[in-house]
Amino acid sequence: MSEATRLNTGDTAPDFTLDSADGSPVTLSKVVADGGKRVVLYFYPAAMTPGCTTEACDFRDNLRDFEDAGLTVLGISPDTTDKLAQFRDKEGLTFPLLADPDKEVMRSYGAFGEKNNYGKIVEGVIRSTFVVGADLTVEKALYNVKATGHVDRVKRDLGL
Repeated sequence: MSEATRLNTGDTAPDFTLDSADGSPVTLSKVVADGGKRVVLYFYPAAMTPGCTTEACDFRDNLRDFEDAGLTVLGISPDTTDKLAQFRDKEGLTFPLLADPDKEVMRSYGAFGEKNNYGKIVEGVIRSTFVVGADLTVEKALYNVKATGHVDRVKRDLGL
C-alpha cells in the first residue's frame, strides 16, 4: 500500500455509517457532533483473536481515562455484527464495535491493503488508530501498530 492512500494529521476524516454489534447504525459525524466529542477510532483484523483481544481489553480497561478526556472509543473490524456481539459479550467490552465487512471504511482510512505479515506481503487489515477531532479533522494517524502496549502509547500521545 502506498503512503498516498494513508491519512495524515490535518486531513479530513472520511465520514461513515456502520452497524454496531447490536445492529444499530453508528455515524462518525453524529458521534463527534454529540457534545463536540473527539473519537479514538481503531481498526483491528479480527474479533476473538489473541492480538485483537489484547487491544480491545486494553481499551476496555482504560475507557474511563478516554471518556474523562472527552473521547469516544470506536473499534472497527471486517467481522459480522453477530461475531462482534459474541466478542463484546465474551470480553465485557462496553464501547461500540463496528462491522465493516466490505472493508470500504478501512480502505478510506488506509487501514486495509498490502502489509508485511511474518515476512510475507499479504493483503489485509492494517492495525491502525486515529484520533478524530470534533470537526472531523485527523489529529493523529498511527499505522502498523502493535496490539500490546498500543493503548498506553495512545494515552501518552494524548497526555492522558
